[in-house]
Order: sequence, then structure tokens, then C-alpha cells
Amino acid sequence: MIQDQTPRFAFGRRNYRLMFAGLAVLAIGFITMTLDSAEYGEGFLGITLGPILLVIGFIIEFFAIMVRPDNSAPVANELTTPTTVNQPLAPLSTPAAPARPTYKR
Repeated sequence: MIQDQTPRFAFGRRNYRLMFAGLAVLAIGFITMTLDSAEYGEGFLGITLGPILLVIGFIIEFFAIMVRPDNSAPVANELTTPTTVNQPLAPLSTPAAPARPTYKR
């Protein structure tokens, strides 16, 4: 029984879209935490809204990794193992004698 040996990528198009959306939410969360005008970032943006956005971004990233890829996952065009042609090796030559130094002592 011959199985299909076509290599496939681990993630599909939907997975990558979710990953980019999660990265965008993470970036917005970090930016939101830096925009807080209160001293040491102890206002609503730095302590409440920013961390909530970060948790949502990490949940989206986890979901993007765990969701099954759709059936239209791209197929790798090239095999990972290169093929080589068996050719005879050239005979080893004896090493040449070292040359005499050109300077005088």
C-alpha cells in the first residue's frame, strides 16, 4: 500500500490569519499600556485595558495554533531530501613536498 508522500505545511491559511490577528491584538495591548498618562502607568489603560487585550491576544494565538488547518493547506513543491547521482570519486593524490623558503638565514 503506497501512501501519498507529498509534504504539507503544518498550518493552513486560516491558521495564519488568526496568528496575524492575535499578533495585532498583542501589539495593540502593549501600545495601550504605554499610552496611559497616569504616573507609572497605574491608570485604567495601563492596569486594566492593556492586560485584558494581551490576554485576548494570547488566547487568539493559542486558538490559531490548536485549530485544525482547512483542507486547502498549501503543498510544498519541493521534497526535503535532495537526490544525488552516484559518481566515482577521484583518486587521492599524494601531497606535494614542501617548498624551500626563499629567504636566507
